[in-house]
Amino acid sequence: MNTGTMNAANQRPAQERDRKRGERKPSTRMLVYIGMFAAVLSVLSQISIPMPTGMPLTLQTFAVALTGAVLGWRLSLASTAVWVLLGAVGVPVFANFSGGLRVLVGYTGGFIWGFFFMAALCGIGSAMKNKPFGLEIGFLGLLICHVLGSLQYALIANVGFWNSVLLVSVPYLVKDVFSVVLAFSVGTVIRKRLARAGLS
Repeated sequence: MNTGTMNAANQRPAQERDRKRGERKPSTRMLVYIGMFAAVLSVLSQISIPMPTGMPLTLQTFAVALTGAVLGWRLSLASTAVWVLLGAVGVPVFANFSGGLRVLVGYTGGFIWGFFFMAALCGIGSAMKNKPFGLEIGFLGLLICHVLGSLQYALIANVGFWNSVLLVSVPYLVKDVFSVVLAFSVGTVIRKRLARAGLS
């Protein structure tokens, strides 16, 4: 083996490491998408109707599912994390222009924690070619979100888990299932347009 061949062989591992490091580093476009969908989550959270249980009827579920459907699981998790962190430090990005740690540990906090699972699973589901199965993955994320939301509400309100489910999960379930279906449909259109524009 001559010197040139040896040098080329030695350079390949370094080039491969640089390529992988570049893939892991978020691009400006990724950061823009993360920020943009954190803003979408913030805006759609304010479209809410107060309910007697203290659990408002909002478009948060649609916003989270749409974030997953458009961005995929990694970026949607990042976008959801940005939104939650903004709310945690007091920025009024949660429903009814609320913010602060008290929301995360309050009656509605379990649903917010559940949004991480929902965003990730909707992202995974939207990337699957078999659409019905992909929707089922999204519905699994919705189910986890409702279980966590019902569990935290039960603990805070000091009621039984199934009573909590009847109060804060069942009345919203049809709306939330429809929200996931609509988000997948809209997300598919957005992803195709971004791909055609070379922005995916």
